[in-house]
Amino acid sequence: MKFLKHYLDKIRPEFEEGGRLHAFRSVYDGFDTFLFTPSTTSHSGTHVHDAMDSKRTMIIVVLALMPCLLFGMYNTGYQHWLASGQGVGPFWTMFLYGLLAVLPKLVVSYVVGLGIEFVVAQWRGEEIQEGFLVTGILIPLICPIETPLWMIAVATAFSVIFVKEVFGGTGYNIFNVALVTRAFLFFSYPAAMSGDKPFIAQDSIIGIGGNVPDTFSGATPLGQVANMSGDAAIHLTGVNGAELSSWDLFLGLIPGSFGETSTLCILIGAAILLFTGIASWRIVLSVFAGGAVMSLIANWCATPTYPVSFLSVGDQLCLGGFAFAAVFMATDPVTAARTTVGKYIYGFMVGVVAIIIRTYNTGYPEGAMLAVLLMNALAPLIDYCVVQCNINRRAKRARLNS
Repeated sequence: MKFLKHYLDKIRPEFEEGGRLHAFRSVYDGFDTFLFTPSTTSHSGTHVHDAMDSKRTMIIVVLALMPCLLFGMYNTGYQHWLASGQGVGPFWTMFLYGLLAVLPKLVVSYVVGLGIEFVVAQWRGEEIQEGFLVTGILIPLICPIETPLWMIAVATAFSVIFVKEVFGGTGYNIFNVALVTRAFLFFSYPAAMSGDKPFIAQDSIIGIGGNVPDTFSGATPLGQVANMSGDAAIHLTGVNGAELSSWDLFLGLIPGSFGETSTLCILIGAAILLFTGIASWRIVLSVFAGGAVMSLIANWCATPTYPVSFLSVGDQLCLGGFAFAAVFMATDPVTAARTTVGKYIYGFMVGVVAIIIRTYNTGYPEGAMLAVLLMNALAPLIDYCVVQCNINRRAKRARLNS
């Protein structure tokens, strides 16, 4: 690492103003500060610098996502083996299959997103912003494994340009970029985003795996419940027809967007984010509280018209993308509420709205994505109301004391 640092310092003049490669200063600066903490210091005034800059924060979030990513790779191979009628294959073979299935989507997401950010940074003469370090891994994690690469490329480009860059880049976007990518895919290409087939890898990869029959059913557990006739006795099955237990749902050995299935891995990531202070525990706690309260209400008022209402609180919180949204989406500091009280309100409403959409919209058996996007839009209003209430309360107190 010392050699690399020495080399980067040596070629720095080439990228400074007047150097041969000064047009690529943003690219050099982004690469240098990604690897090493900047050594620049302030020359005037009083400043307090924290070693935990934005890039280090983003790297910690990426590390927190690693359990979901690695488990998702294994589960991709596991579900493929079951669907192709091969039973359960060797661990490392299934993991390798999942790795080969997931890797192209990660590459496309980062190449397209970072490519656009590099171009915009050069055009504006600014530093390359680090927000896409997290967004680039979130996008594949929340998409079905069979999403075509060109769709991911188009959706990523749309979100980065129209949701982020037109508002000024990292820190100025109103909506979560990764979730808008998923929403763009869902509403633009619904056939590729829902149904039985998108959630199970279909074909062998370089001779690994098998071919999944056209007649198999790989519906997610939420999809199965939404299509039931309406009965309090809900029985969920895997792609091989075996009944799924609550432990299977918690562990994540079920069909779904490959990064969202394991509540256990999501909670490991949550522990990392909360221990390091990256994520707000108020938002995480409030999302789960809101989801639990609404799940209880829905269960108390369960009706065969809405079969999802028969799910228990635990199953509601473990299924779909609810837990993933609570930990990694709702806590986005840019798009979430920022006041202390506002965080409780924002998180609670994310949980409530997610369960409402999931339970009472039979045509869309998942609500976490739309719930977070809706509350992203309302977060500034929530903060405004909280601040105004504080101002009014203090003004009233001042009048009483005068």
